[in-house]
Amino acid sequence: MKKKSLLFFSSMVLFLLLAGCQSKNTGEEQQDAAGESVELTISAAASLQDALTEIEARFEKEHPNVLINFNFGASGSLQQQISQGAPADLFFSAAEDKFDKLVNDGMIDEKNGIDLVGNELVLVVPKGSNIKSFHDLTEADKLSIGTPESVPAGKYAKESLEKMDIWNNIEEKVVYAKDVRQVLTYVETNNVDAGIVYKTDALISEKVNIVDTAEENTHDPIIYPLGVIKNTSYTEEAKLFYDYLQNEKSMDIFKEYGFKGLK
Repeated sequence: MKKKSLLFFSSMVLFLLLAGCQSKNTGEEQQDAAGESVELTISAAASLQDALTEIEARFEKEHPNVLINFNFGASGSLQQQISQGAPADLFFSAAEDKFDKLVNDGMIDEKNGIDLVGNELVLVVPKGSNIKSFHDLTEADKLSIGTPESVPAGKYAKESLEKMDIWNNIEEKVVYAKDVRQVLTYVETNNVDAGIVYKTDALISEKVNIVDTAEENTHDPIIYPLGVIKNTSYTEEAKLFYDYLQNEKSMDIFKEYGFKGLK
């Protein structure tokens, strides 16, 4: 009886050991199949926020192992952050000069860069305002634009106002903002009489009216370049999202939010 019991006990131990190994191997195989989760950081112009958030939701459904974290802000500030070593895997700028700075500094390879979309510059006012055009701005007490040195929309706004011979008459009335979204907020809350923002930002607000659009020949072309940061730790995944932003579905979303295709 003792021999039979010992044999039975040994068989059970061997069975449990084999079962444990099989379970471990199965778990490892499932983990490998699921893939390792990767988090990408995308530094993007504030004006892209709504369109990119919708694209992100679609992308993560199709690629659940790749999580997207956005760092939205003024393109100039984002460019400086990246230049100073802030983590970023892609840069989506609202101005070519900020993007070109990183290319020239060797932080973005031109092969992994593209001019993706365009935008328009518009004048917005609170509901019920008497301001109907850029030339009415001389009647405003306060006007808001982005800080020209760091906010591309502010740079374009100043260029347009100078080209229209308005700038010298309203410069003292200007309230500078950290990005286009802050300009929009100032107008929505009646803290200023008017603001100059991208068309895409104006379209998302129900509290402002678009009363005028700047002619394209009054400012530099509004182009949004996109590129992969060279020192990313996740080149494959960054390139995956870079390509995804260029597909037909994504481009349709950009157009729905008012961006212009460049092709």
